[in-house]
Amino acid sequence: MALKKLGKDPESPEGGSPTVYLDEESGNYILQGWRVTDAQRLDQLDIPGHETVIEFPKRMMQFFPEVTSGR
Repeated sequence: MALKKLGKDPESPEGGSPTVYLDEESGNYILQGWRVTDAQRLDQLDIPGHETVIEFPKRMMQFFPEVTSGR
């Protein structure tokens, strides 16, 4: 699997996450973000056992080619 890093959160301290990757084989995105652990928020979601939830800042949308017209 070939992952291409599209961008890291420019506001993250010390170059930490979140990060957007593109899986060039499947065409799917892989998102690295903050794990959601707040029970009140998780209770509002229907999360299957094989999935997880992360929090991802809106400012990171700039790294998705669909948003930037491929730039």
